[in-house]
Amino acid sequence: MKHRIVLTLMIYMNLFMSQAQEHYEALPYFQIPEAPEAYSQGAIAARMVDGLGFRYYWATEGLSPEDLAFRPSPEARTSQETIDHILGLSTVILNSALHKTNEGNDFKDLSFYEKRKLTLNNLKTAADIFRESDDLAEFTVVFKGKNGTNTFPFWNQINGPISDAIWHCGQVVSFRRSSGNPYNSNASVFMGRLRE
Repeated sequence: MKHRIVLTLMIYMNLFMSQAQEHYEALPYFQIPEAPEAYSQGAIAARMVDGLGFRYYWATEGLSPEDLAFRPSPEARTSQETIDHILGLSTVILNSALHKTNEGNDFKDLSFYEKRKLTLNNLKTAADIFRESDDLAEFTVVFKGKNGTNTFPFWNQINGPISDAIWHCGQVVSFRRSSGNPYNSNASVFMGRLRE
């Protein structure tokens, strides 16, 4: 019993320290960057990723160990497993921006804070690269596996990793409500900032 109490205290202290560190280091997407004056392919793609980043920031802000362990049914992913999946999707988005091949990732040894920070930074870096482009056709999505390499056009980036990650952010929000820690209702996805 005593070990369980000590372990629980250590988990809460680790979470508190992670959240304190997180607020000390400014993570991207507390709010969406200002919109550009002109519409371009790159600006529109970047704005989609910025919208995803904002949703992810607030979907994951202040999650507790209980929230991360929550799963709505035995067959469903936990919130942590969903966050891991979003991290993988953010890596696919970033690799497309960097013209890198996706060959699989292993993020299991990272803490929740490290995964959150990496996901947000992946999205910000990709958005900044897309924002400067006049031709999204250069950003293919390339997967390398046992059966060879498959290349897909940027269209698949939109309906694939970007849209899928947005979908999963909604799941995290739903799961955290179910585990008793609702999403900050002042985070306006329409305006891309906190309501005052």
